[in-house]
Amino acid sequence: MSLKIDGNTKVIVQGITGKEGGFHALRCLEYGTNVVAGVTPGRGGQIFNDSIKVYDSMKEATVETGANTSLIFVPAPFAPDAILEAIYSGIKTVICITEGIPVNEMIKIYKIAHDLGVTLIGPNCPGLINPSEKCKIGIMPGDIFMPGRIGVVSRSGTLTYEAVDQLTKSGIGQSLCVGIGGDPIVGTTFINVLDYFIKDEETDGIVFI
Repeated sequence: MSLKIDGNTKVIVQGITGKEGGFHALRCLEYGTNVVAGVTPGRGGQIFNDSIKVYDSMKEATVETGANTSLIFVPAPFAPDAILEAIYSGIKTVICITEGIPVNEMIKIYKIAHDLGVTLIGPNCPGLINPSEKCKIGIMPGDIFMPGRIGVVSRSGTLTYEAVDQLTKSGIGQSLCVGIGGDPIVGTTFINVLDYFIKDEETDGIVFI
């Protein structure tokens, strides 16, 4: 499992033509994230924000852009298929913002992702952000983050923002912040993130929330 994100991370936004997907895709772009494509079935050929091509399928988008990461804003009934489409298209890091995916579906998806070596963040998560690399993949408010050497991990998006805001106001920057998600079954656990931070040379301390 790798949580490393930086300027080389190429992101596809699934559901980019929807209200939430479009709004947060723009926020990610403004922060500095390398969003290379969007995917919405039936909307292939459209252009988002005058520069981002929309594709009908993840396979097509991945082949044409060389993307390695997916950010999912798809309604819960369709999110399981969206996650699996990302995985089977060759994406190695999948961040699912969607809340309320049925547990029985997530049990199957968790096993598939684990067996194929895919890093799955979420569902029901705020995503992750690396302030030093100006890379944000999710819904976190980028303006409260500051580059530094403290890792942050939480199940709660709101508590993540509060903790980071207090750290930044105290002059303590962050190396990587990960919201693993609040649903019963999530793809990445506290232990997974702890193992990453222990090995990460950019992180000197960890905040668990």
